[in-house]
Amino acid sequence: MSAPQSTPSISVALCTHNGAAYIDDQLVSILEQVPAPQQLVVSDDASSDDTIARVREVAARYPSVELTVFENIPPLGVTKNFEQAIRACTGELIALSDQDDVWHVGRLELFAAEFTARPEVSLIHSDARLVDAHGQPLGHTLAEALGVSAAEVASIHAGDAFSVLLRRNLVTGACTVFRRSLVEYAAPFPAGWVHDEWLGVIAAAVASTDFIDHPTIDYRQHGANQIGATKLSVAGKFRRMVEPRRARNARLEANMSVLLDRLQRLGARVSDEKVQRTLAKLDHERMRSSLPEGHLRRIPAVTRAFLAGNYRRYSRGPLDAVRDVVQPVD
Repeated sequence: MSAPQSTPSISVALCTHNGAAYIDDQLVSILEQVPAPQQLVVSDDASSDDTIARVREVAARYPSVELTVFENIPPLGVTKNFEQAIRACTGELIALSDQDDVWHVGRLELFAAEFTARPEVSLIHSDARLVDAHGQPLGHTLAEALGVSAAEVASIHAGDAFSVLLRRNLVTGACTVFRRSLVEYAAPFPAGWVHDEWLGVIAAAVASTDFIDHPTIDYRQHGANQIGATKLSVAGKFRRMVEPRRARNARLEANMSVLLDRLQRLGARVSDEKVQRTLAKLDHERMRSSLPEGHLRRIPAVTRAFLAGNYRRYSRGPLDAVRDVVQPVD
């Protein structure tokens, strides 16, 4: 009879900025977890309110959890703030946290069990229940707001999250837990990427990821989120379609170039097949960035890429093909 597997140690990386309004509820929901995290790392980006005083006050009621606090002046920005917090984590698992959400009871137990049962998985993210500033449900989940398809979820469950994440990011940091060993491959975090999408794609490249398709947190939407989620109306989708394209496409191309360079530097840890898919994605983004200014003149190149399957493999299919034709340049 084999010995029972022990629960992995867990650190929480929580980043703050003027979060006093909601930080107490979030901290209690984290520190009351069973099993509790062994470590809480709070990295604060130049708060002008009493966020850190409230962190210390609440954490003092849970002396068994090691508290580490950084106070950044000047602020580091979202990605580098999370990188600082993550680098200070010592647990086998690292759970990311925003300052204004609420974790569901049993969340850490669920994630710990998943990682224990699946040693090949490097990162797991979940769905979230969207709530308003007062914690009242908005009637849909994060996955519904993002329009996550059954096919995308099936691909992730089947171990091919890399293909999904080459098309678009579905990893939300507030819903994410990953192995500390991933930091070896992901750090330093590049400036052009948001921390969660970078961790997700690197995890999918060097190992595998998975998705828990039910909410494990209440994800608060209050109008002041640094990064939030909203369910777009038809009008909202149309506005997105006609946003200027130059800056967005330049960013997508630059990010793919950075990713390709990192995967190549990781050598044998990343399969040649994934490197080649990243190169193909970069070529696709270069094509999109180089489309002419005239809308009608874009149609031949977009049509060729669409018929070749590149919009299906590396973008959001017909939606992005139409977007590339109709979007203004600036």
